[in-house]
Amino acid sequence: MRRFKLGLLLAASSLSLLTYHGYAAAHGDEDHSQDQPKAAAAAIAGKTAAAISTSAHLDAPQRLPDGSLFIPKALQRQLGLRTQLSHIETLAAAVELNGKVIADPDSGGRVQAIFAGSVLPGAKGMPLLGRKVIKGELLAYLRPVSSAIERGNQQAQQADLEAQLSIAARKLARYQQLEGVLPQKDIEAARIERDALQQRRAFVSASIHAQESLLAPASGVISASYVVAGQVVDAKEMLFEIVDPARLAVEALAYDSSIAATLTSASALAERSEGALPLALKFIGGGQQLREQALPLLFRIVPAGGTAANATVAVGQPLKVIVHTAKGIKGVAVARSALSKNAAGETVLWLHTGAERFVLRRVSQQALDAQNIAVTDGLHEGERVVTLGASLLSEVR
Repeated sequence: MRRFKLGLLLAASSLSLLTYHGYAAAHGDEDHSQDQPKAAAAAIAGKTAAAISTSAHLDAPQRLPDGSLFIPKALQRQLGLRTQLSHIETLAAAVELNGKVIADPDSGGRVQAIFAGSVLPGAKGMPLLGRKVIKGELLAYLRPVSSAIERGNQQAQQADLEAQLSIAARKLARYQQLEGVLPQKDIEAARIERDALQQRRAFVSASIHAQESLLAPASGVISASYVVAGQVVDAKEMLFEIVDPARLAVEALAYDSSIAATLTSASALAERSEGALPLALKFIGGGQQLREQALPLLFRIVPAGGTAANATVAVGQPLKVIVHTAKGIKGVAVARSALSKNAAGETVLWLHTGAERFVLRRVSQQALDAQNIAVTDGLHEGERVVTLGASLLSEVR
């Protein structure tokens, strides 16, 4: 009997333990046997995401799924990024024209052959490119050349003049011996005839043997040389070109005839390998006759800071001429360095929208001057635009 009671008590205890463990493991017929593996995986994923985020924040820039960029502050300083706040205002409208550098008509010059002949070097040799010359300096000689028939005719004419001169000289000598007997007017006439024959002989002799001196028409440097020593050239052929590098001009073509009337100022932009070079221009005047369906406008390059800044451009170099007119436009003045091109070839700007976030924005722009552009559409008041280092942001992948 005691054994039966002990067995019954053990059975009740076991049932109580099983009931307790079952309640702890599940309730409401729900199975939570997979909760612990899921919680562990979530914890590991959270730690990994946090590590990746921390690594990206400290080290590498990223292009986010929406196309914006994540650039850490430390990297922004390394890239030298600079920004400015956009401010919409009324700006002077500008027109961009195609132009080219030419020699200033007041300072440059050309040397051409006045007759067919052979070019001979002067005392300093043949003019070389870049050689400095002054106005009136001897550059070379031009010796006339002619055919055998022409030389024969000239020599025959010279011989005839020699004979006439000999007769005239003897006639004058006889008249002078009869001075006081013959009228003075006859003696003077004989003297004049002799002097005239002497001059004619000298001219004919010079046409056969003499050489013409080629002189520099202006001061400057030899910018072009088209001949070598001994070369035979035709009349009116170009021999040398002289340019003063401190005084250059720009010629632009305007397809709107009203531009010259409303023009207020102008500047130019010369493309070079190390970057664009801005040039200040002074308007000289415009033509009144169409050339290639456009009116030519003449500008003079103004040296910057008292130095010959225009010496960095060459005659014939193409330029973009930005002409300011009296008309006004609404827009935001931004440096040209802020402009970029996207994959579609559209003009875009980078905006600094957050401490470490940059967004690309398509805009419409118009030339303002050689260093700035006017954004007429796509920017709002107070937005921060990247003006320096924008091209580096486009390289982030």
